[in-house]
Amino acid sequence: MSLMHKFLGAAAAAALSAGAALAEPALIFDLGGKFDKSFNEAAFGGATRWAEETGGSFREIELQSEAQREQALRRFAEAGANPIIMAGFAFGNVLGEVAGDYPDTKFAIIDMVVDAPNVRSVVFNEHEGSYLVGMMAAQASKSGTVGFIGGMDIPLIRKFACGYVQGVKAVNPEATVIQNMTGTTPAAWNDPVKGSELTKAQISQGADVVYAAAGGTGVGVLQTAADEGILSIGVDSNQNHLHPGKVLTSMTKRVDNAVYEAMKAGEAMETGFNVMGVANGGVGYAMDEYNAELVSADMATAVDAASGKIASGELAVHDYMSDNSCPVE
Repeated sequence: MSLMHKFLGAAAAAALSAGAALAEPALIFDLGGKFDKSFNEAAFGGATRWAEETGGSFREIELQSEAQREQALRRFAEAGANPIIMAGFAFGNVLGEVAGDYPDTKFAIIDMVVDAPNVRSVVFNEHEGSYLVGMMAAQASKSGTVGFIGGMDIPLIRKFACGYVQGVKAVNPEATVIQNMTGTTPAAWNDPVKGSELTKAQISQGADVVYAAAGGTGVGVLQTAADEGILSIGVDSNQNHLHPGKVLTSMTKRVDNAVYEAMKAGEAMETGFNVMGVANGGVGYAMDEYNAELVSADMATAVDAASGKIASGELAVHDYMSDNSCPVE
């Protein structure tokens, strides 16, 4: 029997014996691990914040394979967890099959839309935040060549890349943007060695700023960029602290807020379609003591002006996923 079987079986048994005990929320992490310093860790941070503020507790599990998605969902639902929150688009198909079997359970999925009456679908305007850090990359670059390293080659990551290219080109229309994806399977989210190799390859082509949107793989990107003396840009969580003075900024995707709000609402969580973008603080860029000396006042002013225009609707950043194309490439 696997550890997951033991854990989930125990959870189900505990719920049955507890009877009418108050439901706990549950969080299922995507492949790549809870402490990936990026997407999953942001989700964990939101859950931890909720627990610390309320004194409540939540259930959690880190998946080890694709096959465990449905099993984890069903076991948590049968154990009475409510709401059940999934960190990642890859839960979409499974949730579409499972949600209808548990009409009294609320589900929240991040990065995917599932049309069911008991599901909250949370999506982010990653292209908007990527545009802002693209502007910053172009302003900081001395070579006129910057890089992008994505994780799994899917439309969502192309969305990051396209927004980034648009931001770079807004500052320097003649800039070169080198793009690489780590792979085509979920293993691409947790391959820091491959991230390091891709970073070195981009540096050899002249890149002096590299943006990683690759989950745990990005740890290798940021490490190698720091070792090789170029700047990097983190993603999802604020990763500036990982290499102080070497990470130009991080494109913050407030997955933590999405998880926190879902847990705070509890069984009363409103379902439906939720979009988090620049206008409502869902995405942005990170400034702190670790990158303050890298970002000049002029750089910040320009990026903040663009952020204001995006929020007001004056500036529209093309969403790759709207038509699977990027007009600036």
